[in-house]
Amino acid sequence: MTQSIHQVVREKYASVADSGLSNDDRGVQAVAEAFGYTREELASIPAEANMGLSCGNPTATAKLRPGEIVVDLGSGGGLDVFLAAKKVGPTGKAIGIDMTPAMIERARRAASKQNLSNVEFHHATIDRLPLPDASADCVVSNCVINLAPDKDAVFREVFRILKPGGRVAISDIALKQELPAALKDNLFAYVGCIAGAVSIESYVQGLKRAGFAAVEVVDSGKDLNAYAQIEGQSGCCSPAMELAPSECCSAETKAAGCCSLPVASEGAFEGASVHEGIRNTLRDHDVNAFAASIYFYAVKANVG
Repeated sequence: MTQSIHQVVREKYASVADSGLSNDDRGVQAVAEAFGYTREELASIPAEANMGLSCGNPTATAKLRPGEIVVDLGSGGGLDVFLAAKKVGPTGKAIGIDMTPAMIERARRAASKQNLSNVEFHHATIDRLPLPDASADCVVSNCVINLAPDKDAVFREVFRILKPGGRVAISDIALKQELPAALKDNLFAYVGCIAGAVSIESYVQGLKRAGFAAVEVVDSGKDLNAYAQIEGQSGCCSPAMELAPSECCSAETKAAGCCSLPVASEGAFEGASVHEGIRNTLRDHDVNAFAASIYFYAVKANVG
């Protein structure tokens, strides 16, 4: 593969950020609801903050309190940042970290529209956080750490920026059993949050090696096939065409190749979107047999 994982992930998620996908699309909203967001929550934030990239709702279980500083790793369009900002209130702060400039720009535009003063977004990778030691009360993340090549570095950074007694609430994809080679070596599956995932036990041990205590694991029981509800995001089947599904995938458009999925080759991947890659993976493999949407909780214990 000619590009580094970081480059590939950045480029593919930039294409999502530049797309017209938002909570106004039925499939996008359906994915968010399938992974734990309520319609009321989604209606309370900018529509463009949701692009159907979640695998859980960490802000719902992070027990955020007014006045706290919360950091979201891989904040994307700001979905969890905006929800966290409401919970911590004007005396608190919600900080988003993302390595994709287009995502940062999209989130900042959404924040500007709402004149929010307690949110901020930083362009950085999650294994090198631009934040001081012991500066956050809580760190959340939503289906992002699985994309990081060096997960131990991410956990160490999270531990560093948390105050003593601070906590993490992470929603992520983790493995229940080893992936077959066809999935492990599949670039679609990596960007689709499967091939880069580690086992549940490895995740737990990574948190413990970083220094975390009271590590807790909860299987959300969510069906990963929910991602297949987002259809037609590229070519003539894009949401911008405002076609009904029957029109988009008519005999004529199918003949033109508009509704077909690319084969899992590096060359085909160049023109594919993130969600196309996810759907391609779901079509070819029973992902639920190997992976699951897991919540991880841990605490940075007070020293002494």
